[in-house]
Amino acid sequence: MKKRPKSSVNWERAYDIQVRIADLVSSLNMTWIDNSSIYCFRSKNSQARAYARIWGLGQIWQQALSQKPSYCIEVLSEKFDSLTEDKQDEVLLHELCHIPKNFSGSLLPHIRKRGSRNFHDRVHELVTLYKNKKR
Repeated sequence: MKKRPKSSVNWERAYDIQVRIADLVSSLNMTWIDNSSIYCFRSKNSQARAYARIWGLGQIWQQALSQKPSYCIEVLSEKFDSLTEDKQDEVLLHELCHIPKNFSGSLLPHIRKRGSRNFHDRVHELVTLYKNKKR
C-alpha cells in the first residue's frame, strides 16, 4: 500500500478570528488576556484531528527572542469553518481557557491536579455565560 504524498500545511493570518477572540475576551471580562499578544491563523491541509489549537511562546523562547508572552490560535479550516457560529465560539473559548491567568506564555492542560477546577467545566461555564450575553 503506497502512502499518498502529504501536502504542506499553509497558514494565513485570520483577522476574522482575531475580531471574534477580542469580542469573546471583552464580553466575558477576561482581563488577564492581552489581545495585542494573541495572533490568529487559519491553516489548510493539516492532518490534525482538532478543530483548533493554541500555541504558547514559552519562557525560553521569550528570552531568546526578547519577546513578551504571546499566543497563536490556529483554526483548522477544513474542520472549523464548517461548524455553526455557536460551535465555533465554543471551540475558541476552549482554546482561550488554555491561557493561564498570569499570561506567561505557558498553557493550561485539560487535566489538572486534584482540587483544581475541571477544565471542561470551566469551558462549559464560559460558553453558557457568553450565550446568555448574546441574547
